[in-house]
Amino acid sequence: MHRKRWRPLSSPLTRRILAVNLIAPIILVAGLFYMDRYKQGLIRNELAGLATQAEMVAGAVGEGAVSEQAMGFLELNAELAQQMVRRLAEPAQVRAKLYDAVGDLAADSRYLLSIKGNIQIEELPPPQGHGWQARLAAWWERVTTWMPEDETLPPYVEQPKDRADHWPEAMAALAGHNHSMVRGRDGGGLVLSVAVPVQRYKQVVGALVVQADGRNVAKSLFQVRLNILQIFMVSLAITVGLSFYLAGTIARPIRRLAVAAEQVRHGHGRRHKIPDFSSRGDEIGELSVAFKEMTEALWNRMDAIERFAADVSHEIKNPLTSVRSAVETAARLTDPEKQRKLLAIIQDDVERLNRLITDISDASRIDAELSRAETEPVGIATMIEAMGDIYRTTTEDQPIHFAVSVPHGDPLVVAGIEGRLVQVLRNLIGNALSFSPAGGTIHLAAEREGKFVRLEVEDDGPGIPDNKLAAIFDRFYSERPEAEKFGTHSGLGLSISKQIIDAHGGLIWAENRPEGGARFVVKLPAGRQS
Repeated sequence: MHRKRWRPLSSPLTRRILAVNLIAPIILVAGLFYMDRYKQGLIRNELAGLATQAEMVAGAVGEGAVSEQAMGFLELNAELAQQMVRRLAEPAQVRAKLYDAVGDLAADSRYLLSIKGNIQIEELPPPQGHGWQARLAAWWERVTTWMPEDETLPPYVEQPKDRADHWPEAMAALAGHNHSMVRGRDGGGLVLSVAVPVQRYKQVVGALVVQADGRNVAKSLFQVRLNILQIFMVSLAITVGLSFYLAGTIARPIRRLAVAAEQVRHGHGRRHKIPDFSSRGDEIGELSVAFKEMTEALWNRMDAIERFAADVSHEIKNPLTSVRSAVETAARLTDPEKQRKLLAIIQDDVERLNRLITDISDASRIDAELSRAETEPVGIATMIEAMGDIYRTTTEDQPIHFAVSVPHGDPLVVAGIEGRLVQVLRNLIGNALSFSPAGGTIHLAAEREGKFVRLEVEDDGPGIPDNKLAAIFDRFYSERPEAEKFGTHSGLGLSISKQIIDAHGGLIWAENRPEGGARFVVKLPAGRQS
């Protein structure tokens, strides 16, 4: 049989382990596209910083570029305000615009001299880098242009003739309130705007608007995403490596066990061995041990079946041979008396065959029955007392006495199949009856012995040869009294009894009594009383 080489990805179990382990990293990297809450926090922080800068510039302009005229009227000095706005906005890298009390643009940090001059500064975007982070940032910027925005932002539009009424935040500042706005650029990007009133002696003389693009927000978002991506790549490598390691420690041994099972199923003989993983000390090790024991039990059962078939064939062949010989002889005889004797022999052999086949049938199905039947609490003390009463009644015409000894008040409960345990007791009592002399006594006793219940059947017979104490439980073994008619017993009674006791997790053995006679002992695990 050609054995395929094990490949990790060819195993469905490996693929499932890999898929399950990749769920968490994939969810992590999916968060790159959904960071709206973090983005809003960054925008709030940027707006708070702009508001602080705007209040500083507005305070300086209110103190230094506002003059008091006659009748207490306050006037904004446009040229001085332009210089102050220009100088104060440049270090902060923001754009500052100042509107007077009527909404006209009085100063703009983009102009070098004044708003009436012709020198305007246009800030260029920073040069693109050439490293992998720069290329990744450029790629991400192209990707984000296709991503839908979390919310619809008002567009940012430069007005050819700028006035305060073009900007809601500037109108709010002229009314004496701080106000902020977030707008979107055409083609992507944000423009953050904060407006504060310019005051002198609590009188609003203008509105200062500070604007900044969302470059810092985008940079911070990209850096967070980059960190998450780096963590994802590391966790992905670790996850894939651990998944293949886990698959190797689980899928490969299971596949080896499966291949071994297939070889056992289709192979011949016992040359196929089950891999031994007992040194692992885990569930797969337990599985390999159980699998190995199961295979050995299967082979043992097959051997037992073969031996049983051979024993059955041998035991049946003897009466069949006797019947055939008697039939062939009866066909040649003419003496009626001799024919009647041969017919009697044939009848005995047929009865022996019938009894043998019945016992063989019982022995062959007992394993299956014991494996399917449910155990229940069985009171050994009650069972022994009942059996003693039954045999006293049925053997009244025989000079045999029965003595029963059980503890008072203790039912001696075991978990078992009552019918089969009764069968064991009947077999032992029947065996004792066969060997008990006239006037003898059969003792039935039971007691608790630690975690076991001990049951004994004693007789006053000749005992058992010491070299046969174990052999009497072999199948078809028969050591019968000389006076007993040949073929009365099949030799399966004690073998079936041992089979039943073994299935109950107990022990059965025979021993000779010092005072003479045989003793059969059964030990069963004690159960809980119902």
